[in-house]
Amino acid sequence: VQLVESGGGLAQAGDSLRLSCVASGRTFRSYATGWFRQAPGKEREFVAAITWKSGGTYYQKSVTGRFTISKDNAKDTVYLQMDNLQVEDTAIYYCADSKSGTFLPQADQTSFYWGQGTQVTVSS
Repeated sequence: VQLVESGGGLAQAGDSLRLSCVASGRTFRSYATGWFRQAPGKEREFVAAITWKSGGTYYQKSVTGRFTISKDNAKDTVYLQMDNLQVEDTAIYYCADSKSGTFLPQADQTSFYWGQGTQVTVSS
């Protein structure tokens, strides 16, 4: 499974960015795909996830109301629309595909397939 992220870049506080994650090499679709981020000197943290079958969405509290995760089944792509960006959103954003029939944000990193990451930098 290969995941390729795009859409990161530089933004000012209050701006918007949209990240994309395109999956390939899957024999069958995973249970869910999500986004994590890692800021300098911090642990990687869960941001949002979406289930492929039902479209159920899940968010970290700090991004609820500002970020929206969505999917395009035909393109095997997951998006993360990030609005009203804040300086604290600065991080490398990683796309993650669950290897099992669940998506547990607290699970070990080996439970997911990972993309290479895309940098998001927000200035004040």
